[in-house]
Formats: sequence, C-alpha cells, structure tokens
Amino acid sequence: MKHETHHTADAHNAAAQEHENAAKSHRAAAEHCGKGDHEACKKHAAIAAEHSTKAQAASKLAHEQSMQPVAAAAKH
Repeated sequence: MKHETHHTADAHNAAAQEHENAAKSHRAAAEHCGKGDHEACKKHAAIAAEHSTKAQAASKLAHEQSMQPVAAAAKH
C-alpha cells in the first residue's frame, strides 16, 4: 500500500507540473500578445495547449490512482 501511495503522489506531482507548464506558457502568450508580437503569441499558445492536454491526461490518471485504494478498501 505504501508503494501505491508514493506512486499516486508522483502522479499528482506530474499533473501539477504540467498545469504549471501550461500556466507559464499561457502567461508568455499573453505577454507577447500584449506587446503585439503575434507570432510569438501563437507559438506560446500552441505550447500552452500541448501542456494543457498533458495536464488533463495526468490529472485523470492521478484521480484514477487516488480512487483505487478507496475502492480496494471498500471491497474488504
């Protein structure tokens, strides 16, 4: 069970990192758009979208892993 807990914590940390990466890219896109640098804005927006997609998948995985110990405990 301790190994599962560590694995679940890693999954949540991975999701958080992807969310942070997405936020940084969104901020960079906003900064470039505000300066009128639309090419850089588009580039950072695309990167932000990629990180957002990864963050969504990582969040789903972390959630699923978090639910496993609860479901296993409920069976016993």
